[in-house]
Amino acid sequence: MSAFGSKARTPEPLERENAALSTTIIVLRRELETRENAVRRLEILARARSTRIDNLTGTIHQLREQNRRLDEEADRLVEMVRLAP
Repeated sequence: MSAFGSKARTPEPLERENAALSTTIIVLRRELETRENAVRRLEILARARSTRIDNLTGTIHQLREQNRRLDEEADRLVEMVRLAP
C-alpha cells in the first residue's frame, strides 16, 4: 500500500465548501466580466450618439442661418420687384 493509500477518500466538509466557493467565484467573475463588457458597449454607443447629436445640431444651426439669409434675400427681391417700374 502506498503512503497515500489506495482508497479514494471522501472530501472533508471544508474541502467541499472550498470547491463550492471556488465555483461561485468563477461564476461571479464571469457575470462581472459580462456586465463590464455591456457597460463598455453602452458607453461607446452613448459617445457615438452624442457625437451624432452634436453633428446634427451643428447642421440644424447652419440650415437655420442659411434660411435666415435666404429670407433676407427674398425680402430684398420682393422689394426690388415692388419698386420696379
